[in-house]
Amino acid sequence: MRPALLAFFLFSLTACSGDETASRYGAAGKTWALQEIDGRAWTERATLVFDGTAISGQAPCNRYSASQSAPYPWFEVTDLVQTKLACPSLDAENRFLSALTAMRLIEVSDSTLILSDETGREMIFTPAQSGG
Repeated sequence: MRPALLAFFLFSLTACSGDETASRYGAAGKTWALQEIDGRAWTERATLVFDGTAISGQAPCNRYSASQSAPYPWFEVTDLVQTKLACPSLDAENRFLSALTAMRLIEVSDSTLILSDETGREMIFTPAQSGG
């Protein structure tokens, strides 16, 4: 087989592999509840759900959704949209969404999801309890 044809064939196989985001690597199928930001306990409700190249969830006040199509272990939130309800926890919501959009790496296990950035910031999530 000629080298150019072989390269095209190998590229075609990897291009057909489908979703290479965190969804494929264990993040999908769970609602993740935020436990900590930067080593400090998080006391407000904040969740994260992965569905292919989309994420969504409940921030302290509003629902949100965004695209997340970076290949695992990379993480990049784009096209973030949210509802605009007022509530007493808007400061916490702004901290959550600001941190979420700053994260650049993801690590997923059965019981923990860690988002981090190049400066050492971290968000730690665990699977939400039933109904959460």
